[in-house]
Amino acid sequence: MNLFKSILIILLAHTGSLLCAQVQPAATATKRPNIVIIISDDHAYQTIGAYGSNMMPTPGIDRIAREGVRFNKAYVTNSICGPSRAVILTGKYSHKNGFKDNESSVFNGDQDSFAKRLQRGGYQTAWIGKWHLESKPQGFDYWQILPDQGHYYNPDFNMMDGSKKKMEGYVTNLVTDASEQWLEKRDPSKPFCLVIGHKATHRVWLPDTADLGKFDDKKFPLPANFYDSYDNRKAAAVQDMSIEKTMLMGYDLKMFGSDERKNADASFSRMNAAQRAKIDGYYKPIEAELKRLNLKGKALTEWKFQRYMRDYLSTAASLDRNIGRTMDYIDTHGLRENTIVIYLSDQGFYMGEHGWFDKRWIYEESFRTPMVMRYPGQVPAGSVSDRFVMNLDIAPTLLQAAGIDVPADMQGMSMLPALKNKADKGRQVLYYHYYENGEHSVSPHFGIRTKRYKLIRFYKRVSGWELYDLQKDPQEMHNLYGKAGYQAITAGLKQQLRAEINKFDDQDALQILTATGKLN
Repeated sequence: MNLFKSILIILLAHTGSLLCAQVQPAATATKRPNIVIIISDDHAYQTIGAYGSNMMPTPGIDRIAREGVRFNKAYVTNSICGPSRAVILTGKYSHKNGFKDNESSVFNGDQDSFAKRLQRGGYQTAWIGKWHLESKPQGFDYWQILPDQGHYYNPDFNMMDGSKKKMEGYVTNLVTDASEQWLEKRDPSKPFCLVIGHKATHRVWLPDTADLGKFDDKKFPLPANFYDSYDNRKAAAVQDMSIEKTMLMGYDLKMFGSDERKNADASFSRMNAAQRAKIDGYYKPIEAELKRLNLKGKALTEWKFQRYMRDYLSTAASLDRNIGRTMDYIDTHGLRENTIVIYLSDQGFYMGEHGWFDKRWIYEESFRTPMVMRYPGQVPAGSVSDRFVMNLDIAPTLLQAAGIDVPADMQGMSMLPALKNKADKGRQVLYYHYYENGEHSVSPHFGIRTKRYKLIRFYKRVSGWELYDLQKDPQEMHNLYGKAGYQAITAGLKQQLRAEINKFDDQDALQILTATGKLN
């Protein structure tokens, strides 16, 4: 009997250890991931090494792509700052979340968001940096946000207690500092979601003093369509966002002509003596040389282009450096294996294509955005995805990864199934709607992009259609709408457009489309 008991005890102990060994991996696999979302402002995919650019080194962003996935076809629903952030938060198009433009919209924080759902699900949540939604953040245990656009030097931050705090330093560094401070103070027993909102690379492209002159020895080639004449493209012809005519010598390029004018600019009046000395030491010799050259016409336009490129990329250098710093923090604090990191811009940006800077358009440079993600154990390092994804998809992706139900009214699609299953084709059509009818004179418009074609309906400022064959005309120079031989293609695309409008319940677009009882 004693022998039997001994054998039984040994068997039970052995079985118990096997059960523990089987249960443990499952418990590890279901551990909820931490989340870090890094959102930049106006950062062009054309400038990023991971996307094939040789304009500048971008080791921080390239690292995320190398250790995770690069989305080659990431797009936005509405290419402008505030609306893009509202879409990211809610997983809904602008007409559903209510923040359509930067002119009159105020984000209704009472509505649902991925942050609120994560918070209710036990996540610690924080948003630090640029917010730009004209209301106080909800769904975050901590927030520290820049008022409006914020400033590059010695910026103010709106704090949770209602105070405004001016911080000494360069904004990109300060946002990273505050993010690390929050990570240090969090409860390590709980998962977290941190959104880091960088101001860079938003206009006026004012670099950190450490990066001044970083690209002065490089001459950037003009884009092939820099002197675009906008033939048969009425909306493009009436815009006011050209480097030649719109880019300002003082505000944008720091060529003020006098200290009095420079002192009146808030970007410079905020600087301390040491910062101002370095800035003046860099820009004043450039301004003196410009005066000596006395450039006119195309020579002046091309000089402006070079200055724009150098300031923009120097501003992007601090952005990339701080992204690398955030990645270093995650990896050196034991967070790497269980943290999702997503980097994206709020939209694309023009680097002289069509002669432009800024964004807003459904055209590729504006519509398309950089997006890279690292998710160890779930997304193989060095992955490349050519499926259509959108900023609309961030919210459902994060909720699915966290094991939290995705609400039925979220309009995005989780990106995880397509990353794990190559047979999953994801969406085949992208729907876009831009509303603003003020700054830069870009006409409101909506439209779709398929694998090959793009169909656009402009309204208000300009009324009309555009059609592009992206396979034959990737720069979107030749509007084919109404051309012989494209009637059937156009009719099919209009039906697809209407299907997308109905799918997303965009009543504004539907009313315009059916104003005369047909696909108008």
